[in-house]
Amino acid sequence: MIEAGTSANHTAGGIAPGGLPPAPLVVEHVSKWFHTKRAQVHALDDIDLHVRGGEFICLVGVSGCGKSTLLDIIAGLTKPDRGRVLADGQLVEGPGRHRLVMFQESALFPWHNVFGNVMFGLKRKPELTASQRREIADDHLELVGLAKFKHAFVHELSGGMKQRVALARSLAPDPRVLLMDEPLSALDAITREQLYADIQDIWRRRPKTIVLVTHNVREAVCLGDRVVLMSPSPGRIREEFTISLPRPRDINSPELALIAQRITAALKGHLVAARQAAE
Repeated sequence: MIEAGTSANHTAGGIAPGGLPPAPLVVEHVSKWFHTKRAQVHALDDIDLHVRGGEFICLVGVSGCGKSTLLDIIAGLTKPDRGRVLADGQLVEGPGRHRLVMFQESALFPWHNVFGNVMFGLKRKPELTASQRREIADDHLELVGLAKFKHAFVHELSGGMKQRVALARSLAPDPRVLLMDEPLSALDAITREQLYADIQDIWRRRPKTIVLVTHNVREAVCLGDRVVLMSPSPGRIREEFTISLPRPRDINSPELALIAQRITAALKGHLVAARQAAE
């Protein structure tokens, strides 16, 4: 493991107000194959990954290296062919309310307004009263800066606003683990930069265990406690970088850029090695 930068000011493992502590994740010897009529694809090979409760992990690699497949397995949406995933010591055998996924597209319901979208997951928590659900939804819309747009419908929102709603919807049920599959990749650069700052602030105020998939190395360095490099054919974890820059981080800072350059060089090296091994 390689450490980069100076000491961080975030302490992993904090507890969100009124919620359960963030859950640790353990991925043990996970392998996955996909079978088609024409070929058998070895997507993941012997993946081991330990994530502390409250830690922010970024998975980085080229298309086809199995990042999203690994995220789906952690979410319980896909079953591994070998190995297992534990969330807070419990075997992951399917989707669970304490592990929520934020997708690349906002996946909002167009027949609901902003408030209705955030309420969607809360209605599946029978222990809450109707007034508690409304209060939590309002609180999370305030958290993402959309309180004034609670009655707006999806078609009235910009791309960045849609992802803010999706983030509020994911956080409102108070999951212990948040899994993010390239949620910012389709946004313009200025909107992404604002969301980098917002996500860091929200994570500080409402700690979660987060696993983020991204192609963007700078994004990973800006957001993550650790950056995990993956290479394809089959997908394997090749290297990990601990990012100890203080928060909040500016994606345009020279210190961050230097670390991103080091990680990009390492990623390219692993990619070349993987291609040579496949020849």
